[in-house]
Amino acid sequence: MTLIVMAAGMGSRYGGLKQIDPIGPCGEFIVDYSVYDAAKAGFDKVVFVIKKENEEIFRQTVGSRIKGIKVEYAFQGLNDLPEGFSCPDTRVKPWGTGHAVLCAESVSEGGFAVINADDFYGRESFELLAKHLKGAKAGNYCMVGYRVENTVTENGTVSRGVCEVENGKLTDVVERSKIQKSENGIEYLDEETNKWISLANDTPVSMNCWAFTPDFFAELKSAFVEFLKENINTEKKEIFLPFVVQAMMKRGDCTVDVVTTPSKWYGVTYKEDREGVVESIRKMTENGTYPENLWG
Repeated sequence: MTLIVMAAGMGSRYGGLKQIDPIGPCGEFIVDYSVYDAAKAGFDKVVFVIKKENEEIFRQTVGSRIKGIKVEYAFQGLNDLPEGFSCPDTRVKPWGTGHAVLCAESVSEGGFAVINADDFYGRESFELLAKHLKGAKAGNYCMVGYRVENTVTENGTVSRGVCEVENGKLTDVVERSKIQKSENGIEYLDEETNKWISLANDTPVSMNCWAFTPDFFAELKSAFVEFLKENINTEKKEIFLPFVVQAMMKRGDCTVDVVTTPSKWYGVTYKEDREGVVESIRKMTENGTYPENLWG
């Protein structure tokens, strides 16, 4: 099983390369804890999808200290496009999470999980993903669903895939780019009406914590070509994983098991989030969930 870690994001809201900001007692990054948990759950390989210009710093930091799991790198660049397409000169934003996963195809083996580099998911999430992959057949995917109340920050809005689930299966997912905690509870901005709409605290949301069988790459490649035909000249349009999965579900080409977790999300969407993440990691180190020096 392969763990694909999407780490090529620009970190614009955070104001820097947040994926490699130390938050652990011995200088560990959030992604160190994800890889550590994945290895404990039985994953054999981790693939970091990064920008080519960040390769050296990733190899010197995370890559050089990881133990117990094979490490590979894949590179997401604006010009990494299918034959017949070229990147417009005005494009500066990455092509999205769907493109990031596609960039890792050549170095992935077997069933694979996908996560963000700057999100702390908790050990249970990787155990759930591994359990699914060990018995999954082609077209049977999995998503770890989090309660939306456990995934918001006090410091601004976040983007989440808001999900509808029936009998343990995903039936719909809508990407909401602005979800926030307010005096009215949790709400999202409906971009069509420009109005804030309430969300129940237990609404399941996607945190880009997925498990896929290898056939997904072919579907992703086809979807990306169609995306480029329609959107290549739209500067900020991205292809998100939930969009591809949703289209497949509507065609009857896949099913998605939703396994829910009560775990709280920790992440550094904004600089102000960092202090809370450091404190949470400190507590988990003190209670023995993680060793003080993660990689010994």
